[in-house]
Amino acid sequence: MPRLIRIFYPWADAVVAVSGGAAEDLAKTTGLPQERIQVIYNPIVTPEILEKAEEPLNHPWFAPGEPPVILSVGRLTKAKDYPTLVRAFALVRQELPARLMILGEGEERPKLEALVRELGLDDDVSLPGFVDNPYAYMARSAVFALSSAWEGLPTVLIEALAVGTSVVATDCPSGPREIATLTNACQLVPVGSPLDLAHAIVKSIRKPYIYKKPNLEVFMISNVMNVYERILFCQ
Repeated sequence: MPRLIRIFYPWADAVVAVSGGAAEDLAKTTGLPQERIQVIYNPIVTPEILEKAEEPLNHPWFAPGEPPVILSVGRLTKAKDYPTLVRAFALVRQELPARLMILGEGEERPKLEALVRELGLDDDVSLPGFVDNPYAYMARSAVFALSSAWEGLPTVLIEALAVGTSVVATDCPSGPREIATLTNACQLVPVGSPLDLAHAIVKSIRKPYIYKKPNLEVFMISNVMNVYERILFCQ
């Protein structure tokens, strides 16, 4: 596939990547000058997300007076490095009462469940699998945490910011730093460091308005459509 990409991509009138990090990787793979590759972010912020965030959520953890919930969403895979998040949560629990919920399913579930038991966190960690409407959970969580070892452009970070949730993420290749720079609304920590991740989570819970209101214009569907129209009709 990389060989075919190097042969055929130079014929294209336009080459588009979904993030700056993806554009860099594509330039290395194709041999194209990076200025030939345009970055257009996915149209993540839509009216539907905001509507779903307002839907009722019948879950006891989100009832008034309950401890704050730290949320993560994604497949239970090595790339997401959820063991680091679980270990970070164990440190958070030493500082303040809280709960951790990870929405998603995957092959790493048995290892995560064993780690939760090993750390004695069974009562405060929930792995409910996939849910139809994760946005209702995002909107009611105290912090959204991303512990990934690597990413492309993590959509869930932008979705969490869109519904008004504080965000903490690892500075993994690639995506989180780009999102943090564009939105001015994301704490970044080193990859694979439970201690740094725990400190950032505690800081967000205690001071949820550390950052300004995020700038999400580049991820709005109307903006993305306009950029694609310019490419399609002005080449």
